[in-house]
Amino acid sequence: MGRLLNVVTPLHQMTKRDYLARMVDDKVHCMLKAKEYEADYWDGDRRYGYGGYRYLPGRWKPVAQALIDLYGLKPDARILDVGCGKGFLLYEFLQLLPQARIVGFDVSHHGLADAKPELRDRLFRYQAQDRYPFGDGAFDLVVSLGTLHNLKIFELQSALQEIERVGRNKYVMVESYRNEREQFNMQCWALTAEAFYDTASWIWLYNHFGYTGDYEFIYFE
Repeated sequence: MGRLLNVVTPLHQMTKRDYLARMVDDKVHCMLKAKEYEADYWDGDRRYGYGGYRYLPGRWKPVAQALIDLYGLKPDARILDVGCGKGFLLYEFLQLLPQARIVGFDVSHHGLADAKPELRDRLFRYQAQDRYPFGDGAFDLVVSLGTLHNLKIFELQSALQEIERVGRNKYVMVESYRNEREQFNMQCWALTAEAFYDTASWIWLYNHFGYTGDYEFIYFE
């Protein structure tokens, strides 16, 4: 196993959440809408997801810079984002490493269509659990932020094994919990998650599925 990192957590902690309000807001309906991963999820009402997921200059830059530093990425690094959404992290990578070979994929038509114009020809629609159309060790870094917890356990296995296969360095971030309060809050808040595991269970799964990369957990405190 790799290292437990603290890269995205500062961004996650900047957002305020009313857990009980989401739980009692016709949540089954909201979950079904969110799992379409289209306009309502990204840019519709907050009850369906992000409530407007827009590019904020510099928001993802510290994350990109931290990963460049952690993995010693060179100017021509090859980087893949599994579940890239609108590609804002990849865009920041491109600003910092203009010669890098940037690739990302996501299941959302809306998310990909709303990516920065400079990035759209580097993105494509694909599922994280399918075999990736890349050779072994094709990328210097593979990242996946907030995607893998949306997969069922058998899909999670194939996704982790593909990330392991195509990446020389790997970093994944998922939602998790350390105690009953965080477990309850996560169950209230999560709309798309299929994998509700505590940190010990995630680490066990990473080892069981042969994932050797780095990882991070975000919590609903």
